[in-house]
Amino acid sequence: MTSTPTRNKKTAGSSTTSMDVPQIRLSGQAAAPEGPVDMSMMYLMHHAFRRDLAAFAAAVPATPLEDRDVWLAMQQRWGVFADALHHHHEGEDEHLWPVLSARVTDEERVTLEAMESEHGEIDPALEACAAGLDRMVEHPDADTRAALAVRMTAAKESLARHLFHEETETIAILQRVLTQADWEAIDEKFKEGVSFGKILRLVPWVLHEVPAEVRDQLFAEPGGAAHRIVWLLTRGRFARQDRRAFRHLVAAG
Repeated sequence: MTSTPTRNKKTAGSSTTSMDVPQIRLSGQAAAPEGPVDMSMMYLMHHAFRRDLAAFAAAVPATPLEDRDVWLAMQQRWGVFADALHHHHEGEDEHLWPVLSARVTDEERVTLEAMESEHGEIDPALEACAAGLDRMVEHPDADTRAALAVRMTAAKESLARHLFHEETETIAILQRVLTQADWEAIDEKFKEGVSFGKILRLVPWVLHEVPAEVRDQLFAEPGGAAHRIVWLLTRGRFARQDRRAFRHLVAAG
């Protein structure tokens, strides 16, 4: 981690109101706009997306062509990441942007339209990365690995721009027009269709490399005890999967 995780605090002369809630700050995060909505889960997801694409972009050129076991582990690890990101983007497109769009100014609506457009640019880039990993598992060669390395870097940069845009502009809009109750209603729609098996995959994934201070804050909140139990039961298996996928990256580091 390159920065200390914190929650925004009210200071003398700040514009924070009594309705504002503390926001977490994680490595790589561009901003945490103040407001009444607790955006912890959003920032945790963003942290996981950044973390994973940075690891994939670094691991692809570092992994030997002949190490099929690692390529297979990387392919499987990509599936966890891609499934989470697809569900996240789909939830925003179907449940978040429409609610916001009905409450914002025309100028702000342009920002929301840009968010959806950026999803449309990111998703094909991720599909190209998945296809490249599939080829490396089936028929590895130097040209395929080189092309995949370029695609991973492009996907990482594209997603980084999108997350920066979302954290600095879109969440500020959200904080202006939504209440915590609004957000919780939207979050329930995000959770629709999420199986228990998927929860077992997502909890260790999203909390991987999250500082203990932030984890403890989350576990202390309502519902956090159940997530702590899931994390304790699944973190070891996930960590082993992660080490297998990024074995050569870890060795190089």
